[in-house]
Amino acid sequence: MDNPLDFSDKTVFVAGGTSGINLGIANGFARAGARLAVISRSADKVANAVALLEATGAQAIGFSADVRDYAAVETTLRDTHARFGEIDVLISGAAGNFPAPVLGMSANAFKSVVDIDLLGTFNVVRAGYAFLRKPGGSVINISAPQAYVPSPLQAHVCAAKAGVDMLTRVLALEWGGEGVRVNSIVPGPIQGTEGMARLAPTPAMLDAVTQSVPAGRLGTPEDVAKVAMLLASPLCEYMNGVVLPVDGGWSLMGFGAIMKDLSKLLHKS
Repeated sequence: MDNPLDFSDKTVFVAGGTSGINLGIANGFARAGARLAVISRSADKVANAVALLEATGAQAIGFSADVRDYAAVETTLRDTHARFGEIDVLISGAAGNFPAPVLGMSANAFKSVVDIDLLGTFNVVRAGYAFLRKPGGSVINISAPQAYVPSPLQAHVCAAKAGVDMLTRVLALEWGGEGVRVNSIVPGPIQGTEGMARLAPTPAMLDAVTQSVPAGRLGTPEDVAKVAMLLASPLCEYMNGVVLPVDGGWSLMGFGAIMKDLSKLLHKS
């Protein structure tokens, strides 16, 4: 049997793929032989990510685009298709976050996160559909534990990511018949990411999070990349509409209670 995790001659598009978890995912696919396209708002981050991916020996292109802008996203997907052909794996991972209570955030602040996380995911997958390989395409949305566990200081993310997971399930129903699978990955606490730095900005808070993970450690972008590659591979060709935690068992320990403790530490810092 051929190596099911060999992505040679496959095209992978990663929205938000220039930093953190999403760059780790892009790097994993690049090392497995895939052609990569990445987008984010920062032109500097795009250039740096493309250089990193090319250093693996992969073909890589990047575009500066805001996932909230449907036309801009569609243009990047069309350009990727023109360069590399049909997209085999489409990953939507752009996200925004900051800790704040409901009474401490404005309507615009709430809307900003919902627009990046939920509207952005819709824009990527809706615009991407026309360029996906059918049958055989795999769509992976990057969610968060806040999607299904209420968390203080995270109302905006809870609402947005719950929407992302439900969108994932609806698309699995609508697109499955055409051979396009749609799944979500739910990363837990991942070290070295902007999200972790915002939710646990002090050593005491980071230690509290680490101790709350049953696996005994924080995750890495490589941990998430491995699962993304598995989901996109023939090994998971019958998985559709799945919302899959990759968190070392963190969500089993009561994520909401952990975040409540973190919110107290944050107010003291």
